Amino acid sequence: MFLQLNQVGKVFTDDTKQSSFEVFSGVDLSIPENQFVSILGPSGCGKSTLLSMVAGLEHPTEGSISLEDEEIKKPGPDRGMVFQQASLFPWLNVRDNITFPLKGKMSKKEANERADHFLKMVQLSKFKEHYIYELSGGMQQRVAIARALAMDPKVLLMDEPFGALDEQTRHILHDELVKIWQETQKTILFVTHSIHEAIKLSDRVVVMGTRPGRIIADFSIDMPRPRKRDDQEVIDMEKKVMDLLEGEINKVLKEELSNEVEYSN
Repeated sequence: MFLQLNQVGKVFTDDTKQSSFEVFSGVDLSIPENQFVSILGPSGCGKSTLLSMVAGLEHPTEGSISLEDEEIKKPGPDRGMVFQQASLFPWLNVRDNITFPLKGKMSKKEANERADHFLKMVQLSKFKEHYIYELSGGMQQRVAIARALAMDPKVLLMDEPFGALDEQTRHILHDELVKIWQETQKTILFVTHSIHEAIKLSDRVVVMGTRPGRIIADFSIDMPRPRKRDDQEVIDMEKKVMDLLEGEINKVLKEELSNEVEYSN
């Protein structure tokens, strides 16, 4: 399998308080090449932590993660990451932001040509000389996507990349991301809180439960693209996923209310 998570678990330990917190355990997930997979679940289920471990930024406490049969132990150019905030260099213009991670890997001419190619793909060719503060939030995220793609990763990891944007901008970027994925055929692992976003974008939606984090469902989204909110298939799938998540969300709320009662006593 292209990307494989085998019995992955994560425990955070606080030595000062001599305590530990289990984020999730026993996570098995197999992702074939070129598939667009969304990870969906309530806060605290470990979605972003799981993505960070695929990126090599965090390490599993147990189990293993491998890409093309090579165990992931650190960050690498075979995995490109796009965060909720664009994390761009404000002192560089748009094209220089994209070419920055390419320095030393190719000539300046080749790097600029690659940057221009992906800027055209995200429809920002006219803004390549602009500085980051001159761009809207949606445009900044497009630059971040272009930068990740310019590194030619095997897997594109996206951690709620549209979470801070308004609804209209998100809608536009959803359509653009699908077009980019169809053109590049990258494997995409996408973390989101939005059921609609996951269903609209993905080939497959992996649903995680919480306390402890675990995979509770794995849905294949076999619908033609583009997908619209009022499509009956989309509506039916959203309800199916929401019914599944409702119990997990209620569990979290009950635990929080119980903790508040214990604290007040």
